[in-house]
Amino acid sequence: MIVAAFLLIVALMVGVIHWYLWRRLVRDTTRPGPWRRAGTVLIVVLALLAPTTVIAGRTLPMAQQRVLAWPGYLWLSVMFLAFSILLVLELPRLALRPWVRGARRDVAEPAPALVGADQSTATPQPGTVEPATPDLPDPSRRLLLARSAAIVAGLTAVGTTAVGTHTALSAPRVARQQISLRKLPRSMDGFRIAVVSDIHLGPLLGRGHTQRIVDIINRLDADLVTVVGDLVDGTVAELGSAAQPLAGLRSRRGSFFVTGNHEYFSGFQEWIPEVESFGLTVLRNQRVEIDGLDLAGVNDVTGGNYGDGPDYERALSGRDPAKPVVLMAHQPIQVTDAQKHGVDLQLSGHTHGGQIFPFSYLVRLQQPVISGYARFGDTQLYVTRGAGFWGPPVRVGAPPDVTLIELRAE
Repeated sequence: MIVAAFLLIVALMVGVIHWYLWRRLVRDTTRPGPWRRAGTVLIVVLALLAPTTVIAGRTLPMAQQRVLAWPGYLWLSVMFLAFSILLVLELPRLALRPWVRGARRDVAEPAPALVGADQSTATPQPGTVEPATPDLPDPSRRLLLARSAAIVAGLTAVGTTAVGTHTALSAPRVARQQISLRKLPRSMDGFRIAVVSDIHLGPLLGRGHTQRIVDIINRLDADLVTVVGDLVDGTVAELGSAAQPLAGLRSRRGSFFVTGNHEYFSGFQEWIPEVESFGLTVLRNQRVEIDGLDLAGVNDVTGGNYGDGPDYERALSGRDPAKPVVLMAHQPIQVTDAQKHGVDLQLSGHTHGGQIFPFSYLVRLQQPVISGYARFGDTQLYVTRGAGFWGPPVRVGAPPDVTLIELRAE
């Protein structure tokens, strides 16, 4: 039911957006004829391609998903960006409306003709002026304005998508963050934690993507590696080999994993033992003691729909309050519960840093932090932008990253 409702909402949104794009990019820029008909057909095809691509990601085998993924997801990016740009351009369109209508004209009103007078020789009486005729849109000016807006929106959307695709497919950057923990023992000052999230193996990201991330993390020479959910978008049978390079992760105190929402969409029952087979410890509402701190992990909130939700009491109760606790939780919004349970630091992902500006503003409606560091009372939160992408292979204003956190004793 949840998936069906999600797909219905997506279909409605896509339909409205394509109707608007048709008005601005086709109807307003063409005269009735073959070009308008061709543009209409193209918009209809693209409108069907968008939801088909999303549905294929839920239903078709991975090999068939790849056929639709590149054109479908790239168009979703162009569609969203063009829609956003055209909405912004509505303001100058309104401002230029007087120019489109052209100049007003005052026309002299002829004097009433005398009965029986020669109408061909009648002359208007001086001093009588006909009220100004209503302004009529100038077709050539209206067409020029519409085509100009369409060109600006189209070129900007396509160019931004091209740059964003290059960014998304590039190697993740290394972000570095120092975080002080009041309870951290002096002996652990400088303890380093590598944080990666949202790798999103799927139809467009495979084994090479995983190996590149593993190589980046290993070069950081971290004490601890944390993989904070959303590793996969597919089954173990389809993506197990793509995830296998995780077995090569190196750190002094081990590598740990918690579920993200996409693990539940992809068969978490199979993925948990698969991830453990790579040598990672999966923390399912559990904690472990590492030197002078506790490392805890809770399931993603989506797990509640699958009978496998987060349990903070199980993960955090009965611990030594003198030790700091670092919590792995996929979604930043989980910091609310973390704060209630006295967590010192929460590590999260999920947001992708917004992935495509200005879509980040919608993410802010769901999550308290989009990326980076924040503080909620005594609980600190760090949100990585993630190393992969979901949907369009595009990142605008939110490059992928792997974070190295250095803990400092206060």
